[in-house]
Amino acid sequence: MYNAVEIITAKRNAVALSAGQITWMVDAYTSGEVSDEQFSALAMAIYFRGLNDDELLALTTAMLNSGTRLNFSDLGKPTADKHSTGGVGDKITLPLTPLVASYGVAVPQLSGRGLGHTGGTLDKLEAIKGFEVDLTEAHIRSQLTEIGGVICAPTGELAPADKKIYALRDVTATVDSLPLIASSIMSKKLAEGTDTLVLDVKTGSGAFMQNEDDARQLAATMVWLGKEFGVNTTAVLTRMDSPLGYTVGNGIEVQETLEVLAGGGPNDVVELTLTLARHMLQGAGIDADPAEHLANGKAMDTWRAMVSAQHGDPDAPLPTTTHEHTVLAPTSGVLSKLDARAVGEAAWHLGAGRQYQGQAVQATAGIRLHAKPGDTVTAGEPLFSLFTETPERFAAAEQILQHATDTADVFNPPQLIADVIR
Repeated sequence: MYNAVEIITAKRNAVALSAGQITWMVDAYTSGEVSDEQFSALAMAIYFRGLNDDELLALTTAMLNSGTRLNFSDLGKPTADKHSTGGVGDKITLPLTPLVASYGVAVPQLSGRGLGHTGGTLDKLEAIKGFEVDLTEAHIRSQLTEIGGVICAPTGELAPADKKIYALRDVTATVDSLPLIASSIMSKKLAEGTDTLVLDVKTGSGAFMQNEDDARQLAATMVWLGKEFGVNTTAVLTRMDSPLGYTVGNGIEVQETLEVLAGGGPNDVVELTLTLARHMLQGAGIDADPAEHLANGKAMDTWRAMVSAQHGDPDAPLPTTTHEHTVLAPTSGVLSKLDARAVGEAAWHLGAGRQYQGQAVQATAGIRLHAKPGDTVTAGEPLFSLFTETPERFAAAEQILQHATDTADVFNPPQLIADVIR
């Protein structure tokens, strides 16, 4: 019989834990036999002592096996999934899912909500009139068969240990631990049961892993874990120093998604969508240029079918607000910095994000950027447009944005795609 105190003590003293110890601890915490205080102590010990490969594999396996695992092998089509470690203006899931699905690939995109400065895919989608994100497994399977793509909330049976452990990490300052991040992400994504997984691992000021070396290590760790479980896994390391696209918020990001699906949209959003789509299609054994389905409308057709299948109205206008405030550029020159974290926090203050799980967000709140790094700006000209239903929030958001930008005489933005890790 295992003992929680002995396991905590061993990890505190840098002793490697056995698979049996780790599995028992995860199962006992999920069932309530181990207390929050005890698992908090273990999480903190892992934060400082780390995990070796065997321990990490055991932790991921235990979290994965704490609930049901989906299996889509009977759909008669290849399956592919994508996960982003989170960013600002990161609406890539929205155009990517219907784009890849339009090639006959099943894409079960189980997504989350925003917390802090990073936006949530489900919050964006709920800006669409009638759109439902809480679906049964039967609905998910039917939609994957008929349309190919679905974006929804995870069912409660998928990796329940992760849900409980993550909530604990969030209030015990143990979120930014590489083994805990890797096991959290991979237990959820592996439970989705796809053949191919493409990871979009962010680095930069607006990313979870701001340091590129840390982000690269996280990417390599998750690719290794995926392959250990027999999933064709690739990680794309992408920069998140400035927001993706020209919009940050909920409904406003859906509008930009529609521009991409119509064959236009911001260059960076299109570039990342196509890059991830190519890796997903390649993993699914499909040799195609995904740009074709953005140009000929097939991706848009699939998007409209997805929205309708989830009870949304693809023709309904997206919500807008009458409360708008313009922030002007303080200096002239070439924009050399546009701090993604500051923009994300400003949008959060406007009501696009939440302070705690379960809090409602404003579908209309957000920020439109009038320039990106490398663009020339003129003092006194619009730099940001702010939107909210609660105009008393403008002052706090504008104060955050005061130090979000810099100008220079010349600036060449770095490449969006930093590396691909296989």
